[in-house]
Amino acid sequence: MLKVGIVGLPNVGKSTLFNALLKKQVAQAANYPFTTIDPNIGVVEVPDVRLVKLAEVVKTEKIIPAAVEFVDIAGLVKGAASGEGLGNKFLSHIREVDAIVHVVRAFEDSDVIRSGIDPKTDIQTINIELLLADLETIQKLIDGTEKEIKTSKEAIGNLEVLKKVRAGLEREILAKDIEIEEKHLIFKNRLPLITNKSVIYVFNVSEENVKNLTPEVETLIKEFQPFVYLSAKMEAELAALEPEEQREYLKDAGVEQSGLEKLIQVSYKLLGLQTYFTAGEKEVRAWTISSGTKAPQAAGVIHTDFEKGFIKAEVINWDKLIEAGGWNQAREKGWVRLEGKDYIFQEGDTTVFKFNV
Repeated sequence: MLKVGIVGLPNVGKSTLFNALLKKQVAQAANYPFTTIDPNIGVVEVPDVRLVKLAEVVKTEKIIPAAVEFVDIAGLVKGAASGEGLGNKFLSHIREVDAIVHVVRAFEDSDVIRSGIDPKTDIQTINIELLLADLETIQKLIDGTEKEIKTSKEAIGNLEVLKKVRAGLEREILAKDIEIEEKHLIFKNRLPLITNKSVIYVFNVSEENVKNLTPEVETLIKEFQPFVYLSAKMEAELAALEPEEQREYLKDAGVEQSGLEKLIQVSYKLLGLQTYFTAGEKEVRAWTISSGTKAPQAAGVIHTDFEKGFIKAEVINWDKLIEAGGWNQAREKGWVRLEGKDYIFQEGDTTVFKFNV
């Protein structure tokens, strides 16, 4: 399951967004720092209209969407890496996630304690704290590697990489952006550094800006990639509605997708993830895999026995299965392919695995 951490300065809308994602008031939202004392964790279903269409074709009422685990981490402040605010306790939670959603305030609100909009400075404040935390981590790794040099030839190369990374962090370059020779990339990318993680910038805009960004706001956020803009307040209102009411709400607001849908789509793309389906009379289910995953490993996401005993996979893309009207009709038309161990699963593939128990 994809695990995403929500971070940002206090009072930027993190907890409001988290509440909206979970469709209930899990995290207490209030206008003062450190409202979220313990990181709130919640599992959110991934919206996917394809599931409903597949369920209609295979005649099942049970639908199991893919899911994303969101972790709402307390607002960091300047000096967090050295213990200010709630300090390292919360930096440790960020290390456990697959990607970071960095919520940035891009709206004016006289009720919010901190006035003014300055995304660039806000982002830099958070990044400095993460860089400082990473410098502490990298120094510990360097110290440990230096002790291994006498007994390990590999340690010599690793130490060189660690020192290059430290030099980059000292120049305020995020670990993921530090250039390293290709032969050392795997080692560098596996380092337990917060700034090694992929980041999505979520700009919390006013409800008026959701349909059309003002030139001023667009100028403020365009240099940060990848990004999503949404209104956390609007997402919270949307989350309180039934599905049909949500569609009407979005239509009236003049937008095609909710912020959640946009955020998950960008997250999947950033991390190189995709979805395949299993669809039968018992259930229709979405499974998340990395792009480039071969058939046996895709089967292993369901159960390790599926991967070990993999024989073949019957595969058809979801839209062709719907066009055919079901599995039997699709087989009669010759649209269902029998794929082997070297087949690389594609986005939207729908499958039945053949395996030995």
